[in-house]
Amino acid sequence: MIEVEVKARAPPGIEDKIFGLGGVRAGAEAQLDLYFSSKSRNFAKTDEALRIRLKEAGAYLTYKGPKLDSETKSRRELTVRVDDPQAIESILESLGFFRAAVVKKRRIKYSLGRATLCLDEVEGLGTFVEVELTGGEDWEEEKRGALDIMARLGISDLIRSSYLELLAER
Repeated sequence: MIEVEVKARAPPGIEDKIFGLGGVRAGAEAQLDLYFSSKSRNFAKTDEALRIRLKEAGAYLTYKGPKLDSETKSRRELTVRVDDPQAIESILESLGFFRAAVVKKRRIKYSLGRATLCLDEVEGLGTFVEVELTGGEDWEEEKRGALDIMARLGISDLIRSSYLELLAER
């Protein structure tokens, strides 16, 4: 699966703009993301990510491949639900991985057609809006759709860096 994602700092009144496009609030949740790296594979250099996400709906292990283009954060993403996040972290540590960073956020989700829009309040960074679509091998149509939604929200200053990268730059 290819996750197509575009992100920007949230301008004032963004929620009203989302509703104005026909977006529907789909829920809110706290998320705690535990990112991992290893001495033998530096994910910052390979442009990959390995994380455990903890949220009210459960825990998930996710691998994200390198970004696929120069405009968006589109990348291959593989996610599995895990019943025991502490055991998964112990397995990763046993394989030489270590916890590299933690990202905490409060996320409000909106549905807009096939797109998911997220309003994220990220601890230490501020508020962001993301547009996410899922595609297969031919993900360019989803990319155009995500960029179009941002344009219709009046947002042109996109951010390609992940929250993890933005926190590291601070």
